[in-house]
Amino acid sequence: MRDPYEVLGVPRSATAATIKSAYRKLAKKHHPDSNKNDPKAAARFSEINSANEILGDEDKRKQFDRGEIDAEGKPRFQGFPGGDPRAGGAGGFRSYNFRTGGGPEGAGGGAAFEDILNSMFGGAARGAGARGGRSSPFEFDTGGVGLDLDLSVAMTVSLEEAARGGEKRIRLPNGKELNVKIPAGVVAGQQIRLKGQGETAPGHPPGDLLITINIAPHPYFKVEGSDLRLDLPITLYEAVLGGKVRVPTLGNAVELSIPRNTSSGRTFRLKGKGLPQSGGGAGDLFVTTRIMLPDGNDAELEALMQKWRDAHPYNPRSALG
Repeated sequence: MRDPYEVLGVPRSATAATIKSAYRKLAKKHHPDSNKNDPKAAARFSEINSANEILGDEDKRKQFDRGEIDAEGKPRFQGFPGGDPRAGGAGGFRSYNFRTGGGPEGAGGGAAFEDILNSMFGGAARGAGARGGRSSPFEFDTGGVGLDLDLSVAMTVSLEEAARGGEKRIRLPNGKELNVKIPAGVVAGQQIRLKGQGETAPGHPPGDLLITINIAPHPYFKVEGSDLRLDLPITLYEAVLGGKVRVPTLGNAVELSIPRNTSSGRTFRLKGKGLPQSGGGAGDLFVTTRIMLPDGNDAELEALMQKWRDAHPYNPRSALG
């Protein structure tokens, strides 16, 4: 993934408010629902969300600026050069125990020393000892416990990808790339296991790849379990006179009838327009109206309100004392 500052088009000195504003503008511009004829819109939208996940979080942004994590939020390896960033132990090395073999040529059982070095250095340790046909004077001792070769990574998906499912490409710490199928209805924190795609070591079956799902913040919707919430801007005249307004959903937009004299903050429930549920069906979408006045000063509107105020005074805060 590209540098998140480059993705959002902001300088490294940008304030949190500038980053938030840039994210919202780009998310609105590149949202897949607004670019249905552009096959690349979903990828751009996902990249924008991933960039915001780094820069929109103060701690993650500091980690990225210090070089502790990469553009995908994964830790950067900072151990001993040549070490394996996926392995435990100081400098990125796995921890091994050795014991001497039972004879001058190392006749004891266990993995050869060259094999152990190969597992740590990716085959670069094949040297003169192996070529000369001599076995190692060392024996590998696992202490009776198998190696943990499972590899854990995180993957961020958009809310639309989580709801509908799909396929997304992920890069592993070893540079390998895989296409991962995302099941419809996946939730934050859920893990996807890919058999045999983890770490490898001589004499052991490969481990599994464990992918933990993160869901990127959405510019419109807030997630509450399988339900969604949306603040819907409406005009003053729509609130007073009523009317039909278009409401975005994770699928196609729908029309909502606004009754006359609708106050700001009134919530409407759109059944089944939320996220898929594990037992079947879907959650609901709760739409809350927010009355928005036109930008700038409108002398005609002000005069109308003054006349109306004088003829129809009322106090909506009377119950507050």
